[in-house]
Amino acid sequence: MKFFRWGPKGQEKPGAVDADGVHRDISDLLPDIAGEGLGRSMLNLLQSTDLSVCPIVPAGTRRGPCVGRVGKFICVGLNYADHAAESGMDVPEEPVLFFKATSAICGPDDNIIIPRAATKTDWEVELGVVIGKDGSYIDVEDAQDHIAGYCVINDLSERAFQLERSGQWVKGKSADTFGPIGPYLVTPDEVPDPGSLNIWLEIDGRRVQNGNTRTMIFKIPFLVSYISQFMSLQAGDVISTGTPPGVGLGMDPPTYLVAGQKMRVGIDGLGEQNQMTVPWKKADTTTRLAEVS
Repeated sequence: MKFFRWGPKGQEKPGAVDADGVHRDISDLLPDIAGEGLGRSMLNLLQSTDLSVCPIVPAGTRRGPCVGRVGKFICVGLNYADHAAESGMDVPEEPVLFFKATSAICGPDDNIIIPRAATKTDWEVELGVVIGKDGSYIDVEDAQDHIAGYCVINDLSERAFQLERSGQWVKGKSADTFGPIGPYLVTPDEVPDPGSLNIWLEIDGRRVQNGNTRTMIFKIPFLVSYISQFMSLQAGDVISTGTPPGVGLGMDPPTYLVAGQKMRVGIDGLGEQNQMTVPWKKADTTTRLAEVS
């Protein structure tokens, strides 16, 4: 089943795609696609519900992040061997973990704001894993029980902040709009093999990333188990599982985003994102603070 969230920023409502592909408003059935609403029993209940009685979401309505109230936005670095090579870094012996600020999260088609003073803004299409059941010290064989579904993520980065300003990567990963999530949260029954999905990103019509999740170094059940050894995972946490090669940092010469470019980002069966890059302006900060408050 495919779930989504729709409406103005900060006022999103839950939606679901019915058996005929029609996008329905399910806000009378579920408060939000968030927290305990991501539990397997709740999702199973919705799957057995006749959604044809629910109102249709108007065409052209804005899509918000497919998960609300994200508690932790956990990212895995260098999880594709060929991406590690293009970045000039060794293949890690254990998963490289870092966080993105949850304030970076935005809708799949929202504009991407190039940060003030940024010079090396980069792109990274990634498979997202959404946690639906709390757990700590999860065994690999039990990891699937804790997954609510999968989604598309564009893990945007400002490389100058990330790699040249000392400290941890989080500084280059957390600018507002640097975490588009969605359009859909797709339940595991529709993704029989998340370890074999085509994953790609285009800029101005040119495909720059064209990979498959089968080349991940650390697979999804292992990642869920591994992360849970260091922190508890709660329903609504999002794991971004790494990117294939083709990022701007690895090009010769390195190539980065500028304002006015269009990105198209997708994973087979999970939908597409479409974004325009825009320059930072003071009003952006004011708007984002108003949305948070």
